[in-house]
Amino acid sequence: RAYNDGIAYRFFTKRKDSIVIKSEEASFNFTGDDSAYIPYSNDPHNHDKYQCSFENTYQHIKLSQFVKDTVAFAPVLIELPNNKKAVITEADLEEYPGMFLSNAPTGLRGDFAPYVLEQMQNDANPVQALVTKRAQFIAKVAGTRNFPWRVVIISTNDKDLLNNDMIYRLASPSRLQDVSWIKPGKVAWDWWNDWNISHVNFRAGVNTETYKYYTDFAAANHIDYILLDEGWSDDKDIMKIVPGIDLPQIIDYAKQKNVGVWLWMGSYPLDQKMDEIFSTYSKMGVKGFKIDFMDRDDQNMVQFYYRVAKNAAGHHIMVDFHGAYKPTGLLRTYPNVVNVEGVHGMEQLKWSNPDMPGFDVSIPFIRMIAGPMDYTPGAMRNATKQAFRPINSMPMSQGTRCHQLAMYVMYEAPFEMLSDNPTAYMRETESVNFISSIPTTFDETIALDGKLGEYAAIARRKNDTWYIGAMNNWNAKDLVLELSFLKEGNYEAEIFQDGINADRDATDYKRKIVKITSGQKWSIHLSNGGGWAAKIYPVK
Repeated sequence: RAYNDGIAYRFFTKRKDSIVIKSEEASFNFTGDDSAYIPYSNDPHNHDKYQCSFENTYQHIKLSQFVKDTVAFAPVLIELPNNKKAVITEADLEEYPGMFLSNAPTGLRGDFAPYVLEQMQNDANPVQALVTKRAQFIAKVAGTRNFPWRVVIISTNDKDLLNNDMIYRLASPSRLQDVSWIKPGKVAWDWWNDWNISHVNFRAGVNTETYKYYTDFAAANHIDYILLDEGWSDDKDIMKIVPGIDLPQIIDYAKQKNVGVWLWMGSYPLDQKMDEIFSTYSKMGVKGFKIDFMDRDDQNMVQFYYRVAKNAAGHHIMVDFHGAYKPTGLLRTYPNVVNVEGVHGMEQLKWSNPDMPGFDVSIPFIRMIAGPMDYTPGAMRNATKQAFRPINSMPMSQGTRCHQLAMYVMYEAPFEMLSDNPTAYMRETESVNFISSIPTTFDETIALDGKLGEYAAIARRKNDTWYIGAMNNWNAKDLVLELSFLKEGNYEAEIFQDGINADRDATDYKRKIVKITSGQKWSIHLSNGGGWAAKIYPVK
C-alpha cells in the first residue's frame, strides 16, 4: 500500500496445511550513512536479548555505529537528506513474532524472536515468565493467512509525525460488536507516588483505608478511576487477596461515588487462571486490568495479548498493557485495550537521571506513531536540571510544571494516569482542575509545530473546545502558534505558562484567562524543560 505519508507491504500465503516459518527477510536499505534514533533492547537482567521491557532512551547515532549482535525495538527513526524522516515499524501483528531491527551493511534488517518451546515462572520476579528454550524457527501458523505489515512512514516536515495514524489504518477492524461499555478516562494512581499520602489518621499503604482516600480524591476532582497497583494480591495467585484489602468494600465505596476500580496484575499468574480471574473480578465490578511484565513479543506472547483482549472483552473488562511491546493496531481490533506502555516513561525518574525533557520531545515523533503510550505524567514536584534527584519514595519530574500539564494534551493516552499523590494534588488545585478538564480522547488533531528532540506543539479538539500543548527540551524556546484552525467567532482561553522564574524553580507557572479570536497568532515562551498548555472554548 502507498499513502501520502508512507508505504507498507505484507506477505500472504494460501496453503492447505499449517506452515513453520524459519525466518523472514525484511531489509531497509539507505543510500548513505544516515543518522538514526535507536532504542536498544538491552535489559541487563535478561540473558535473552529478545526478552526486554521495550523501554529505553534513544541513541542518536549513524547507522554504521549500530552495535553489532544487538537488536533495537521499533519504531526506529532515520534522518534522511533535506530534513526528511523515515520511521520503521509494523502493524497488524497477530499470530507472529514482533519485528526487532539489527544492523546490516546498508541499513537495518528485521530480527525476530524464535518460537518459545519452554518457559518457567521467574523466581526473581514471579509475576513474569522466563524463557528457557527457544526453537530453530520463529512461528507456526495457518497455511492461509495475512502476515504483519512492514511499515515505513515518511515525513518532509517533522511536525507531520505528530499526527500520523497509519498503524491504525493498517490494523484489522474491530472485532467487538458492542463498545458502549468501554469508557476511557483518567485514573488516580498509587505506585509512582509510593502510596505517600499524609495528613490522614491511618497508616497509608496497600490497604482499604488508603484506596477509599484515593476514591474520595478522584470523586472530588472528576477523575474516572482509581487503580490498585502491585501488592493488592498474592504475586503467584491473583485469586488470593492480601489481608489488608477488602476489595468488595472498595469497589462498592467507589461505585457510590461514581468512580471505577482497576487492578494491576502480572502476566504469568494471569495466564494460569485467566478465565477464573476475568469472570470473578468482572462480576465483583472491576472495570479494567493493568497487565504487566510480558516483556516479550515472540509469537507465544503475541498470542497472549490477543487471548487477553478477547477474553477481557467478553467480560466487559478494559485493558492497559504494561511491560509491553509497542502498539501495532490491537487497539483498533480490540478497542477495550485502551493503552499500552512500551515507553521509557516517568517511572524511570524514581531511580535514574536521564535527559528526560529531550526524550519527552522525541517520543511524540517516534514512539507515539505506533499508538497510545502510558507515560504516566502529572508530577507536582518539578525540578530544574540542577535540582533534580532520583528519589524513589518522593519522586520528582524533570522540567517545569507546565511541561507536565502539556503532556495531557501532547501524549495520546485514552487511559491516562495522574501519577502523583492526592496530598500533593490537594495543594495544587489549579493544576489538578486543568488536568481533570482535559479529555483523553479527541475528535480532531492538528500538529502545530515541532522539531524532533527540541520542541513540539499540538492542538486537539473535543466537541467545540480546543486544547493546546507545547513542550521543549532543556533549551528555552520562543514559538509562534498559528490559530487558524479556530472557526470564526469569539473565544476565551485558560492558559498555563512557565513562570518568569521557572528556570530556577520549575514549579513556577502563571495561569491566566484571555480573550482571543480566530486567526490570531500566539507568541509563547518555553522555559528550560518548559511547557505551555491552553484550553480554548467559544464565548458569546
